Amino acid sequence: MSRKNYLFTSESVSEGHPDKVCDRISDEIVDLFYREALEQGMDPAQVRVACETFATTNRIIIGGETRGPSSVTHAKIEDAARRAIKSIGYEQNGFHWQTAKVEILLHEQSADIAQGVDSGAKKDEGAGDQGIMFGYACDETPALMPAPLYYAQRILQLLAEARHSGKEKALGPDSKSQVTVQYKNGKPVGATHIVVSHQHIDESLTSDDMLKLVKPYVKKALPAGWITKDTVWHVNPTGKFFIGGPDGDAGLTGRKIIVDTYGGAAPHGGGAFSGKDPTKVDRSAAYAARYLAKNVVAAGLARQCTIQLSYAIGVSKPLSIYVDTHGTGKVAEAKLEKAIAKVMDLSPRGIRTHLALNRPIYARTSSYGHFGRAVEKDGGFSWEKTDLVKALKAAVK
Repeated sequence: MSRKNYLFTSESVSEGHPDKVCDRISDEIVDLFYREALEQGMDPAQVRVACETFATTNRIIIGGETRGPSSVTHAKIEDAARRAIKSIGYEQNGFHWQTAKVEILLHEQSADIAQGVDSGAKKDEGAGDQGIMFGYACDETPALMPAPLYYAQRILQLLAEARHSGKEKALGPDSKSQVTVQYKNGKPVGATHIVVSHQHIDESLTSDDMLKLVKPYVKKALPAGWITKDTVWHVNPTGKFFIGGPDGDAGLTGRKIIVDTYGGAAPHGGGAFSGKDPTKVDRSAAYAARYLAKNVVAAGLARQCTIQLSYAIGVSKPLSIYVDTHGTGKVAEAKLEKAIAKVMDLSPRGIRTHLALNRPIYARTSSYGHFGRAVEKDGGFSWEKTDLVKALKAAVK
């Protein structure tokens, strides 16, 4: 029997965290290729991007492999990077959107990789790589996400909104949060520890000053009654946090995969998302697995659901489908596995078509999580919809 009473902690990082700056730039380049392909009348399904970004003091290095319209020039890529940095809010001496040096080292995609995706065993498009992908959902929050991560993300979203609006002029772009949630009888009931480290642009601010600034946003982010007199607070616990972003710590695409997914509450296949077009099943199949797990929970077939998919490069169909409902299922897991294969084509092409992934939608996924975001508010994250509920219920009968 699994434990019913325990503490669990998840962390989040803001859009200004060095690694997230790199994720944003990489995803802006994915979007650039899709926008240019659509403008040039090119089939967006032919776009290929695997883009990595490295950031340090006033310097950005962009490398990787691409295939797409020739209209995507180095000048346009550099402009996309600078606009991303400006949008995040970096205008500091050590990292500034105007003065940072940008080096671009992108080259054509390997022909050997391309043939596996394009031919797909001569029948259908194959997966862009081998790998395992996980999706997860649970009924702990309205977004069907685990509570510790969901609320850690929400804290930083509220602080970012206040910073961008000008309401909190003292805040810088770089920040991290962490929430320790107490579970009783398997349900989240409160926060025992809150950690927030937030960059400030006024060097004189103390930890106490930042605690007073941050506290109202944390209280707004968490459910009523979750913060009590016993909740322990750590806000900028090392002291001042004036030097932030890539000037304070180097950043790299793909280093925040647990923040991007389920905060450690569910397995992760190991592949990062940002900077990859959706022929890479690291991204698209992880989106599909989340979509299916969320629909299982939304359909009332389980209170908790983990789905694993596996693929081989150049092979169009998943090698395996695995479902675990963690003892909460109302239907046998083997039956759910068959139902999942019935209600959605899980080939790379099928996933991209079903979820409409060949579009410039990726920059907005690069911070505050790829999952659990409001469909309407975020412009239509298709993998967050629950439009398979009826089909799943019918498939398991």
